[in-house]
Amino acid sequence: MSGKEKQFQSGKSIDIGFTRRRLLAGAALMALSRSSPALAASRPKITIYKNASCDCCQKWADHLLAAGFETELIDRGALTALKTEWKIPSKLHACHTGKIDSYVIEGHVPASAIKRLLAERPQAIGLAVPGMPIGSPGMEGGQAETYDVIVFGRGFERSFARYKGSDAVL
Repeated sequence: MSGKEKQFQSGKSIDIGFTRRRLLAGAALMALSRSSPALAASRPKITIYKNASCDCCQKWADHLLAAGFETELIDRGALTALKTEWKIPSKLHACHTGKIDSYVIEGHVPASAIKRLLAERPQAIGLAVPGMPIGSPGMEGGQAETYDVIVFGRGFERSFARYKGSDAVL
């Protein structure tokens, strides 16, 4: 069942606002945090700015949550001013924008690429997946496309990694 799950009580349906994916991701993280309180406290936090009507942004946040990130979603109308302020080149724009540590994450960037960014700490503004490639995290379904994750900074843009769906391509 897609969308919000329903719970039935006394013959009436009550919208409880959880998807199966969110419940599974949350259960996995709760199990991890119980086994290792230090691990739960050290999860990197990403703040995600999105349009309130965008479903793929929530799916991308669920992907990050399942990969061990703490997520905060902020509904915001127009994101163009934020993208300009954070120096994201217009050709790299996508539907949502995140901030983790000092880095900007634009679009459907796989969690493994973000983890690599945080481990390597390059001199860069951030990572971007322009547009909305089919099969990328949050855009699952259909024939997965191959796409590049772009690392960008002042005066440069280059491929950081190549993916097909959520899988790195060598």
